[in-house]
Amino acid sequence: MSVVSALGHGGGTGTAAPAPARRARGGAYLLLAPGLLYLALFFVVPVFALLMTSLYVPVPGGDVGQFQPAFEWQNYVRSLETYWPQLVRSFAYAGIATVLAFCIGYPMAYAIAVKARGRPFLQAMLLVLVIAPFFTSFILRTIAWKQILADEGFVVAGLRALSVLPPDGRLTATSVAVVAGLTYNFLPFMTLPIYANLERLDPRLIEAGADLYANGPTTFWRVTLPMSMPGVVSGTLLTFIPASGDFVNSVLLGNNSTTMIGQVIDSRFFKVSDYPTAAALSFVLMLAILVLVAAYIRRVGTEELL
Repeated sequence: MSVVSALGHGGGTGTAAPAPARRARGGAYLLLAPGLLYLALFFVVPVFALLMTSLYVPVPGGDVGQFQPAFEWQNYVRSLETYWPQLVRSFAYAGIATVLAFCIGYPMAYAIAVKARGRPFLQAMLLVLVIAPFFTSFILRTIAWKQILADEGFVVAGLRALSVLPPDGRLTATSVAVVAGLTYNFLPFMTLPIYANLERLDPRLIEAGADLYANGPTTFWRVTLPMSMPGVVSGTLLTFIPASGDFVNSVLLGNNSTTMIGQVIDSRFFKVSDYPTAAALSFVLMLAILVLVAAYIRRVGTEELL
């Protein structure tokens, strides 16, 4: 009888065990529901609408800006044939700006997180200096760079005095100005994730490298940099992705030969009213960024990000 009872209790336990698990899963789904609903309304639906708009065709005999639903996939072919230089230029500028932001931002993050560790007031002041540009408008910061790089400014005067620029050389309305603006405006997006990662770095690991007779550069390459890779990957993504679609810097600091794809999309949407071309370019830009980001993460990503 006891064996039967034991078996009965065991069978009861086997049938009752999934109930808490089901309740836990139900609670998890309820917690995810607001976020999933938000993504569906403000990401999935707009992306689907963008895809449908990219396939529209002009209404025969209609006014400018009048289109009708269709499945005109040639819109993508025509858009790429016409504007592929701007697309490639956007990724080139964004890539250069990302590399420059890393070269500038990593030493800044290292100084704040490691060298200033144990001095909270100094760390706080340095962090304020990093995020201080966010206190002003993005456009105002870019216009300020237009003044800094002006022909009569001290930067151009100094470069001319050093014979880096010819007497009639200039920086405004050039690709140098556009990349400089992108680097400056997105520098905090590179610095802050790296700082957050280095802040958690155990200093005893660096001391262990020194105890094993590794010099400073070797310790950095073998210990510090690998440990900070999650922050580096996050910073490069946060810098490269918005920089690829930016058009404010190319408008204010560039010229017709520095036009980026974001500038083209803005013009086709709001000036020319060519919605299918603008939507097609937006969709191509989004897909290209997704492919590049996926390849980048697979190549240099870390377990924390995969």
